[in-house]
Amino acid sequence: MPIKTFELFANFARAKEIVSVLARNGFADVLQRLDLPPRILSAFGDAGRIKLSQWERMRRVLEELGPTFIKFGQLLSMRPDVAPEPLIDELRKLQEHVPPDKFEQVLPLIEESLPEPVDAIFESIDEEAIAGASMAQVHAAILKETGERVAIKVQRPGLGKIIEADFDILMWFARQAHERMEELKPYDLPGVVETLRKGLENELDFRFEARSMSFFSLQNAYPESIGAPKVHEAYSSKRVLVMEYVDGVPLSELEADSDEAKRIAENGSKSLFHQILITGFFHADPHAGNLRLLENGRLYLLDWGLVGQLTRRMRYGLVDLFLAFVQGNAERVVKTAINLADSGIAVDERGMEREVMVAMRQHYDPETGVGNVGRAILELLYIFGRNGIDLARDYSLTAKAILCVEEMGKTLDSDYNLRDSFEPVLMEMMKERRDPSRILRGVRDGAMTGLQYLQGLPDELRRILKKIEKDSLKVNLQHKGLDKLDYTISDASNKITFGIIIGCLIVGSSLVITAEIPPLLFDIPVIGWIGYVLSMLLGVWVAFDIIRGSKR
Repeated sequence: MPIKTFELFANFARAKEIVSVLARNGFADVLQRLDLPPRILSAFGDAGRIKLSQWERMRRVLEELGPTFIKFGQLLSMRPDVAPEPLIDELRKLQEHVPPDKFEQVLPLIEESLPEPVDAIFESIDEEAIAGASMAQVHAAILKETGERVAIKVQRPGLGKIIEADFDILMWFARQAHERMEELKPYDLPGVVETLRKGLENELDFRFEARSMSFFSLQNAYPESIGAPKVHEAYSSKRVLVMEYVDGVPLSELEADSDEAKRIAENGSKSLFHQILITGFFHADPHAGNLRLLENGRLYLLDWGLVGQLTRRMRYGLVDLFLAFVQGNAERVVKTAINLADSGIAVDERGMEREVMVAMRQHYDPETGVGNVGRAILELLYIFGRNGIDLARDYSLTAKAILCVEEMGKTLDSDYNLRDSFEPVLMEMMKERRDPSRILRGVRDGAMTGLQYLQGLPDELRRILKKIEKDSLKVNLQHKGLDKLDYTISDASNKITFGIIIGCLIVGSSLVITAEIPPLLFDIPVIGWIGYVLSMLLGVWVAFDIIRGSKR
């Protein structure tokens, strides 16, 4: 449930820190438009003269705010439909410079998650982490039963509460921006934050990552050239993942334009497009840091916390979009995007066509296939989002994955052309769609669904009429823009409460003085002195707060 204004005070210190960092990096003008509670506005400081671009400043804000916001930025980089290309480029630079926790801090969590004592499962565990990030760290170990070297990925202790608090604050800011900044309404920022929250929850559940690796291994069409670490499910849980130790080299160590580098570029691209268009399940973040080359020439995909999943209908829509893009047909690109959208809002098709045409010409030549396909798709998704076309999140993950693979391919092979990799798969998908038996099955299934709907329609109408007859029909209405009222009521209630307390202190102190209850100071009871002083201080504070509020 979205956080409300008065609930923001539960995380007041963190909210004030966020506001301070934003103001210090030149975003005070944006904050002024969000109708923040006065106590948080007091965190504003002098931003000074900011020489960096707004996108660089946004990245710096996320880095200053720590692990949760860094991860939020990394996830946002997967949403080109709501973030422009310059911001996407900056967000991809986010690095998690977080030193790993001491082994003594994570060992209890490992012990708690294992079905048996640590000594019964592992011959040894390296206390020094071989990798660390904001959410987890990895330790090498040796299985006692088989002597196999494995990697233990363990979540950082106490992470859940921190993330929950930070995302509550993010949701509040997103709702305020959505309601008060007209230019941001098409992006549905609260929906974006909620989607990113759910994506992060999946990343924090290592069972999801384990299932993803296992499922990919079952669906892998090219096991001789591409692979994923094997999962030891018996020892894995929500917060601990035990998997095959991958002792490979990063692709940055390969010699560009060598036969090996060209082979890796081709195999990686071929596998990705098979994952996206044929199986509909793909690694959503295949950047160079998540790729390792083994001695046997196999390319391993690491870190399966973020994956994309496309239904058959979504894959067919993606094929239509790709074909229109390859042909340079801006009109068809726009119509396909509108058909794929979750909402049916009216859009300016002619205006979008012009924007799409400009974006395609800037990044891609349909005649030769030369250009940056990934960047062109990122730009198209941003155009769609800016015009209110809310495509499913997995389309954005698809664009990000394509961009990663294209950049990897061009680094390894100067003659790399992404279109050569996805055109054969597109043709295969077109052949599947035109298969007469598949078309007949679709017609039959559609007819059966329509018949079932018609059969159930009288019952639904009867149910609605009975509710109307019994006066039990309910209509849910949602009131928006009441956050300021929440704060006003809360603030007024606090002042009334303080007024009652001050009155009680004065009356009580007067009774004590009248009764001359010892101990005495200048023939006046000390308790009476204390009561008068407290009531005076509280009264001055309430008066000052009222005057300050009236000036605002």
